[in-house]
Amino acid sequence: MRIETPIGLGVAIVLLSCSCIAGATSLKAPCMDDLTRSIPDRPHDAPTGSEFVAQVAATDDDEREARILTTLLAGNMPAFLRQLQPVHLRGPDGTASDVTVCVFPDYLAVGSDENFFLAPMRLQTALSIASRFHFTLPTRRIVDAVYVQAKTHLQPQPLPASDAMRSTAYYSQHNDLVREQRVALTGDLGFLTAGDKKDLVLTNRLWSNPGRVAIYGWHRPDGNPIQPLSTVHGIRYADYSHGVRLVSDTAYVGGKATPLLTLLTDRQNAAALSDEGEIRNAVGLLEHLRSEPLPHARTTSGSRN
Repeated sequence: MRIETPIGLGVAIVLLSCSCIAGATSLKAPCMDDLTRSIPDRPHDAPTGSEFVAQVAATDDDEREARILTTLLAGNMPAFLRQLQPVHLRGPDGTASDVTVCVFPDYLAVGSDENFFLAPMRLQTALSIASRFHFTLPTRRIVDAVYVQAKTHLQPQPLPASDAMRSTAYYSQHNDLVREQRVALTGDLGFLTAGDKKDLVLTNRLWSNPGRVAIYGWHRPDGNPIQPLSTVHGIRYADYSHGVRLVSDTAYVGGKATPLLTLLTDRQNAAALSDEGEIRNAVGLLEHLRSEPLPHARTTSGSRN
């Protein structure tokens, strides 16, 4: 059974402000399976979500991060995440071309369709996975469009703020809450889903705020995000509320495949994809953000940022 949440006043406001195409087609084309061809098949002996959580429960932040990176690069993610969904956008003044981006239907997760763990992670980890699989992160406008066009809307479920927000226990507790809500809604896997996490995003603010991570989203049912665009946290920061929704680095303009990063730096087409206009030197920005050392597995206690 598919759950379709009606769009309320707040969501309608988001729809107008991001100039998303209303009544977008539910067809998967042009987001075909070949866009996920770089993602390895899930190993037959890969841990499920709950098994992975048990494996990292006693590790420090650095080792947990390294294991998230390793297992996802090996293809240990639910099959439904490979069913990319189209999200349609156009510029606010109607002059920019209509653009279709292809996104993961939900946030990066470890495990199988039957048992998966929505995995918060650091920015460098997310970018390393995205780069390996030929994906990138969304902009704020893309996040808004995903929420508007989602078939399944989940209710944000914030946990009490504390130092434990970055712990595996908090990660697991929030994952359980999301799973219970999804089951209660009987929302099928594979449909475009939103409301369960905040997003790591691309923004020009990362040029002027080096060493930071940009976070945005977690929309309420009225369409307004809990988290305005923020670059407060350091680049190594992650907590239970963060999610990584990958966007294919191939987008479509008038049905023609075009590199997404090229569109983000093109004055005309960037307006459809970013409420900041052009993302300055998007390729260089991603290279800059990935320049921090990636996590490596550790056997001794690591420091926290």
